[in-house]
Amino acid sequence: MTLSQLGAFVFVARLGSVKAAARALGVSEPAVSQSLAQLRKHLGDPLLTRSGDRMVLTEGGRRLLGIAAQIVALGAEAVAAVQPGHPARLHVVMDAGLAEYVAGPLICLFTQRKSVDTSTGVAATAEVPLLLASRLADVALGAQVSGAGLVSRPVLRCRLIVVGAPRGSRDHWLVGPSGTDPASDTSRLLRALRVPESQVRVFANQTAAWKAAAEGAGVAPGTAHLVSSQLRRGELVTIETPATPLAAYWYATTLEPAHRSLAAGTFLDFLTTPMATQVMRTPEDGVPRNRFRPPVHVSIWS
Repeated sequence: MTLSQLGAFVFVARLGSVKAAARALGVSEPAVSQSLAQLRKHLGDPLLTRSGDRMVLTEGGRRLLGIAAQIVALGAEAVAAVQPGHPARLHVVMDAGLAEYVAGPLICLFTQRKSVDTSTGVAATAEVPLLLASRLADVALGAQVSGAGLVSRPVLRCRLIVVGAPRGSRDHWLVGPSGTDPASDTSRLLRALRVPESQVRVFANQTAAWKAAAEGAGVAPGTAHLVSSQLRRGELVTIETPATPLAAYWYATTLEPAHRSLAAGTFLDFLTTPMATQVMRTPEDGVPRNRFRPPVHVSIWS
């Protein structure tokens, strides 16, 4: 029985599917399925069975879940405890839109100021509590997250608007991956406007959604300060709606102070600095070349 097997079991149990677990862990679905199969064989219990479109716990699985979650978290703590001389490590997960536009310049600025090996990843809001509790992430940036043992604080106030081509179509709503996250500001706006799912088109990233909107394929929600350059160039114009501009916040979520890592606390303090705020507001400005330090990507799967 290994930490990888227990981790796969915990994530499938909490997220309800192998696909969701693989996405959260950043590995392939076969890898999760193989780890789960090995654990089932070792313990002699199916642990999880399919019910409709979800995986549900057996009686044995219910008894194992709490213990397994603690072991996975303790495994991450053990690695940190036996490497005190190594540089501190920090893994930050973000909403897809933030990861696309803000992660690079923000992490570069942070690592230039602090000696911390930092990596980033994308996570849906529903995955954040499990990633933090399992110590597979230290900080989450995006929508507000509530849960036992978590602290979620606002780090940037912003506005959500709707943009489109001056004479483009208004028949379709074009969104990036965050539009599939029910807790995201984009989804909140679509619900407020009662946009039917049949009118929503999802793109691989936010840049592609805005490009399609500029070409007249439809309208797209966007964070005002992130889409401002396209508005200034006239590629897009603001489309008035009954629900916009929609006030929004970017939140940083961590474990409670007694349980969060030192690196997580350092990053939270950094997010309150004027330099961090400026980078989050104007990420397209980047950082000076002589101060650029690419983030170090650390695997979270062992």
